[in-house]
Amino acid sequence: MRVPVVVMRGGTSKGVFLHFEDMPANRLLWDEFILDIMGSPDSRQIDGLGGANSLTSKVAIIKKSDLAEIDIEYTFAQVSIENQLVDFKGNCGNISSAVGPYAIEQGLVPAIEPITTVRIFNTNTQKVIIAEVEVENGRVKTDGMYSIPGVPGTGSPIYLSFTNAEGAVTGKLFPTGNSIDVIETSKGSIEVSIIDVANPLVFVHAQQVGLKGTELPYEFTAEKLIELEEIRSIAAELCQFSSKEDATKRSPAVPKLTVIAPPMDYIDVTGVERKAEDMDCTIRMMSMQKPHQALAITGAICTTAGAFLKDTIVSDILNVNQEVIRLAHPAGIMETKVDLIAGNMTAIKVVRTARMILEGFVYTKKNYHIASKLA
Repeated sequence: MRVPVVVMRGGTSKGVFLHFEDMPANRLLWDEFILDIMGSPDSRQIDGLGGANSLTSKVAIIKKSDLAEIDIEYTFAQVSIENQLVDFKGNCGNISSAVGPYAIEQGLVPAIEPITTVRIFNTNTQKVIIAEVEVENGRVKTDGMYSIPGVPGTGSPIYLSFTNAEGAVTGKLFPTGNSIDVIETSKGSIEVSIIDVANPLVFVHAQQVGLKGTELPYEFTAEKLIELEEIRSIAAELCQFSSKEDATKRSPAVPKLTVIAPPMDYIDVTGVERKAEDMDCTIRMMSMQKPHQALAITGAICTTAGAFLKDTIVSDILNVNQEVIRLAHPAGIMETKVDLIAGNMTAIKVVRTARMILEGFVYTKKNYHIASKLA
């Protein structure tokens, strides 16, 4: 089968974008279809479009919406590399930043100069994301001077606003009902904060897990990753995603294990020296049981929200009262902006860049009875 696809970079992630109408008519075949396209399971994803890294093994399914006040419906899929699994539980903020440009370029949303606002409904979280995309001469503007850590070069800024993002996956701001939980691990008792804003994250203080908080991805030992995955698996059980024994296979993408620490100097992966005075915290996130090379957008949103919540591990470190939060990750420092009304947070905004890399066809190994081809 020949299926139309677009490969796009969104922020620090890369994914395969598909029209909803080009998905199998039988929803039960979606997992097999996506695994076929991406070349999973295989550590190299050599027989598909996956990039052999959790940040490049992602799929976005896009549909023009009939919902009032919504332009686009978007479903995110995190594709496991080594397991036969497609995880639809959460969203990816970086891939979300490419949804607006994709929709405009594909004619699903009319191009309006100089800024086209795209109202996106994420079906995974049942939440709305507002994207503001620069348009020039009827096309998405990709060149510009905005840079983001973890992506070479510069591009046109894309503004993403996340509103009412609480309880995105679990339906609760605090999935366990507690701002801090004490869990029992093979290493002893550890305090965690499980917070669900844009995506559920389980926060641990770096010191409690024997880390500084400034480690770069290659500095995490195999033993430390196993220790962190044990914590994440216990949190997955507390979120009722799966048992802790099955969490790595059944819920590998959420909750995301996040190590947080106070500001401190460090050298990032590009060799740039980052100063403590330029940040509000250091943060190291895991993605599909591996260290994230930068920072997930949904992770930045959840961390920012956590800074304004009382009695969490995040607010204990991020004692802030300003509108701009500076999160220091392995590739640099990401800023988020909080919209406050009477001291209450109404929205969190981030800036990304995105661009189309490829438009063409992917060939699958079998016939999946695509909805549009059956009409």
